[in-house]
Amino acid sequence: MSAATLLLLDDPLPAEVAAHGFALLRGADMQARLGLPEAALEEFAASWDRLEVDRFMADGGRYRRRRHANFTARAGVPGHVRGPHRPHFQAVVHNSLNGGVERWFGPMEDAVAASAPMQALLDLGRAVADARQPGADWFVEVHQFRIEAAAGAPGFPTPEGVHHDGVDFILIGMIARTNLVGGETLITDEAGRELARFTLADRLDTAFIEDARVMHGVTPVQPADAALPSCRDVLVITWTRGGPPG
Repeated sequence: MSAATLLLLDDPLPAEVAAHGFALLRGADMQARLGLPEAALEEFAASWDRLEVDRFMADGGRYRRRRHANFTARAGVPGHVRGPHRPHFQAVVHNSLNGGVERWFGPMEDAVAASAPMQALLDLGRAVADARQPGADWFVEVHQFRIEAAAGAPGFPTPEGVHHDGVDFILIGMIARTNLVGGETLITDEAGRELARFTLADRLDTAFIEDARVMHGVTPVQPADAALPSCRDVLVITWTRGGPPG
C-alpha cells in the first residue's frame, strides 16, 4: 500500500496538523484507513513482549523496554528502506535527561520491521509528512516502547518532561494499555501553555505531531491493580528531513 493511497482526497488530517501542529486519530479511524487483519495486529502487538531493557536511563530506572530501527524514504520513491543498525542520538537541548550520548538499543526484529502493520504505519505517517513538506527525503527512526509500573514504582513515559524531539514529524501510536492509570498525553506551545490533553487508550489511537511547532509529554503511569502486571506499549516513529537529527 503506497503512502498516497492512505490519504483520502481532500483529507483533513494534514490540514489539521497544519492548523494546530498536531492531530489525533482514534483507533477505529486508523484501522479504517489501514485495513489491517486482526491477526496481523495481534502478532505485531505480541512483539512488545520481546523488547529489551533500556540501560541508558540517567535516572537509574529500569522501567522502560525498547527496540529501535531506522529507515530512509526518498522523494518520489514509494516505501522505506531499512538502514544498518545505528545508535539513537538526541542533543541535550531536546533530552535533558538522556541526551548527548549515543544510545545503542536492541534492533527491531526483522519480521516486525517488514510486517504489514509497520509498513502501513510508516506509509501513513510519511503521507502526512510529505503533505506538509513536499519533495523531502526523510530519515526515519522507529521505536518500540514498553513502560512498566508496579506498586510504589510508577513508570515514566517521558522522564525528560514536556519536550521537543528535534525532528520534523512524530507519530505516536498506542499498541496496548495493561492495568494502567495515568499516561495522559499533553500538547503545549513553546511557552508551556496547554493546547490539548488526551489519553491514547485503545489500540491504534494515534497522535501526529509537527515537532518544531508544539511540545509533547506523557504523565506517569501506575498500576490500577497493584497485584497485577502493568505496562504501556507504544510505537513512536519520527521523520527528519535530510538526515539524522543532531
